[in-house]
Amino acid sequence: MRPLNRLFTGVFALVAFLSGAVWAAAPATVEVVQAPAWLDRGGMTQPLAAGMEIKSGDVVRTGSGARAYLMLAEGSRVKLGESARFSVHTRSLQPEKTFRGALDVLAGAFRYTTGKLKKAQPREVAIRVGTATIGIRGTDVWGKTDKDGDLVALLEGRIEITRAGQVTEMAEPLTYFDAPSGQSAAVKPLDPEVFKKLARQTEILAGDGAASARGKRSILAGSADSEAGALAIYDQARDAGFAARIRPREMEGGGWAYDVVLGGYASAAEAGVAAARLKAATELMPRVVN
Repeated sequence: MRPLNRLFTGVFALVAFLSGAVWAAAPATVEVVQAPAWLDRGGMTQPLAAGMEIKSGDVVRTGSGARAYLMLAEGSRVKLGESARFSVHTRSLQPEKTFRGALDVLAGAFRYTTGKLKKAQPREVAIRVGTATIGIRGTDVWGKTDKDGDLVALLEGRIEITRAGQVTEMAEPLTYFDAPSGQSAAVKPLDPEVFKKLARQTEILAGDGAASARGKRSILAGSADSEAGALAIYDQARDAGFAARIRPREMEGGGWAYDVVLGGYASAAEAGVAAARLKAATELMPRVVN
């Protein structure tokens, strides 16, 4: 199969990969990505990209230094920190109206925040964080699971945590459920200054080099005068967790060149940060364009 045909085949496979069952609305959509990050579905892996739909059973993974924001169909936002693994499970056919399901935090830090205008939206959400399961009555929850144990902080609202058959109710803001590995859990007060440091683990700030669907600046990962050369650049970027695409360009003297680009950056500065990260992860020499 010729390389460009292989690219088109890959594009069609990606469309199928992203679309899933046409009769069910996607329970979540990728809002912002600070690469590297990936989406695993049905044995296939693709770089995570802004605007991508997240289906039930998908696994979102972030790499070192990465972040991702996911918008649930019913209006809540999930923020993922670096080295995170996260999955959504739901059978709701209209999750934008009534969401019933579970959010699995398999590794790393997360923050779950309900949209201020949709606090009364019908939802039955359980968040599994390591060995703990959170029944959500709250509107702002931060948590993390790693080899040292599980931590769940309540910032607003109410939650019910089940761990090892024990149920703990929390309704006091700025408290946290501390569950070290192999030890009993306890609810403790959360110092606001300590939480500021924790929250940075899941926040994407200006200058972090994140991409969104609204960003207009792009990175040129590389160019080639052949389809095979373009695909080699394309594969390097995507294997490293950066969502690239190939853009054919007609040459003045005839023939075609192929640019491999990454888009969605709000400014040249943001694109520059992402380009430096891509360069460090690959053998490419990316640069900011347009």
